[in-house]
Amino acid sequence: MKTKHSLDLSFLSNEIKLLLELMKVEEKKSFDNVLIRDINWNHFLQLAMYHRVYPLIYHTLIRSDEKNIPKYVIQTLKQEYKKNTFQMLHLSGEMELLSELFTDNKIPILFLKGPIIASDLYGDISLRTSKDLDILIPITKLEYAEELLLNFGYKREEETSLLNELKWRGHHITYIHTQKNIELEIHWRLHPIPSKEPSFNELWDQRRVSKTSYPIYFLGEEHLFLYLVSHGARHGWFRLRWLKDIDQMLSRDFNIVNANILMKTYESQHMVGQALILVSELLKTPLNEDMKIITEGSLPRKLADSALYFIKEMEPLHILASTNKFRRYLFLLKPSIVQKVIHFIILFYPSSSDVKTLRLPKYLNFLYFPLRPFLSICRMVRKTP
Repeated sequence: MKTKHSLDLSFLSNEIKLLLELMKVEEKKSFDNVLIRDINWNHFLQLAMYHRVYPLIYHTLIRSDEKNIPKYVIQTLKQEYKKNTFQMLHLSGEMELLSELFTDNKIPILFLKGPIIASDLYGDISLRTSKDLDILIPITKLEYAEELLLNFGYKREEETSLLNELKWRGHHITYIHTQKNIELEIHWRLHPIPSKEPSFNELWDQRRVSKTSYPIYFLGEEHLFLYLVSHGARHGWFRLRWLKDIDQMLSRDFNIVNANILMKTYESQHMVGQALILVSELLKTPLNEDMKIITEGSLPRKLADSALYFIKEMEPLHILASTNKFRRYLFLLKPSIVQKVIHFIILFYPSSSDVKTLRLPKYLNFLYFPLRPFLSICRMVRKTP
């Protein structure tokens, strides 16, 4: 008999079901033989890579007694696990250098993701993947920070800004260090407008510090939880790694009551409810009574149902984002009428994608407003970002 929040998981493939089984917190020695026999192992590997959970999968498999996993699957996961370990060590070194650079120049810096989060959530940086570093600084320090980064060997990623688009749509700028092959995102907001979020000062006051050789500051536990929830929800949870992060936090006796005030202040109860339903159903994460209360109501369930579609699709974000289904989902995420109105207005504000689709002379840029719906349809047909 289905529970009130039970999701329909029947359409999920055996490959993704096995992936979910391997991602669960408890250590397993063997797995469902029927499930193991009916696996397309190449597809399984594709899923592990797409969802960025291959380090965890490898870590689980080598500790199990399961003999029915093809050797090439283990070998492939091992190679990717090693690559990721080197990548995380590489990012860890750069993280300390950047922390020292910004601190010495009186710029407060908070690391949002990367090795510091892997260490905090998993106790081992090799068990989580990161392709880049994400930092948050006060918006008043952006110009100075860019000057420091340029002198440090970084280059700002080429981008086409249209009609002050960055102010309305953006919340970060990307920099690349070509020699070190490192990508860095500098955020001045946690999330795009119109999301409600804490000020930098509030986040800084609640910060935590690492035990590394040079102090590295990152988000306090409750702020990190809500950041990871909001980030995952905004992306439709299309990567299972984000749900595993939430599962990891909850499995170490995270006190959801301490986060309640923040949830209400920044209107994120429905997203937390969605995340709790998803980890409970997909990863069998136990929910206490305080957590179950947050999952009540139709909206968290509706959002969780919607996310299942994005999880199974294996589509790049720019293709997902161009679909009407994803746009309706993002609209549903906005908790208030004011946020829905602002979201709707921003949808019609021209973007750099419009320039890539049709380049107009600067004096005709105003035409991007009426042309935007047609240019969006054109990108959907072409399947381009």
